[in-house]
Amino acid sequence: MALPKIKMERPSVYNGLDWLIALDEGLFAQEGLEVELIAHGGERETNVEVSDWNLVPSNRGHADAQDTAVGCRQLGRRASIVGGAVAVAPDSDIYTPQQLANRTIAVPFHAGTHYLTLQLLEGFVPREMIKLVSSGRPSERYRAMMNGTVDACSVREPWITVAEKNGCRLIVQGFYNGTDTATAEISAEAYAAINRALAEAVRRINANKRKYLHYFIETENAAEVKALSLDDFNLNRIIFGEPGKPIPEEQLMRTYQWMVSWNLIDAGHEVQDLVNTDVMPRV
Repeated sequence: MALPKIKMERPSVYNGLDWLIALDEGLFAQEGLEVELIAHGGERETNVEVSDWNLVPSNRGHADAQDTAVGCRQLGRRASIVGGAVAVAPDSDIYTPQQLANRTIAVPFHAGTHYLTLQLLEGFVPREMIKLVSSGRPSERYRAMMNGTVDACSVREPWITVAEKNGCRLIVQGFYNGTDTATAEISAEAYAAINRALAEAVRRINANKRKYLHYFIETENAAEVKALSLDDFNLNRIIFGEPGKPIPEEQLMRTYQWMVSWNLIDAGHEVQDLVNTDVMPRV
């Protein structure tokens, strides 16, 4: 049976290196898949006056985490385990998470390190004292942190490596695992084929991580990233697991309730509202 063409927003290297390798090394084609990666629609500039994430569209143009104009729902876990951190400039007077109370932290609203920053800080700082401001581009928030526009910023690869190379301190750090989302047109057969290709890409990455580090540098235009060498990267932060694993229901609902508590998503959703329960059991 011929599989339909797959169109996907082109991922960043930090959360989609396996997709880029699967495409570049012909792994999708081996599974009978034609995959087209579509350019990202753009991101926001830093705006330290914006601190209410319900007023800021997400990177895909949706106001809230659950919003979709095309009927998308979650599928399985992505292979990438993303390392994120909150960084401060070398001359900052902040050394511990507790000192981030009432200090401005630039994050990309409605994206992974936004949620991770909240989760990392709420064990140290009362919720009402966590002061996040809007910044879409990683280069914008890093530079805003370095020039003192904000007190701190969220970073992920390759910007964690940039921060460390330039003497910044990582105040708190952790990992998160995102999920695939797809429209209702995705079939179990197509998603299974995608994950077979990605599994081979992951095997290749984990066999020789250094071989693929150049993607982090070559796909960025920022001078700070271009100044990196392969030796600057910490390979222990480049983590990829099995693609397409189901989201445990308990974990899903625990995360959902946490997001409701932060007014990041509406209350009242059931599992089938969030996850494609028709495709995942068959995959």
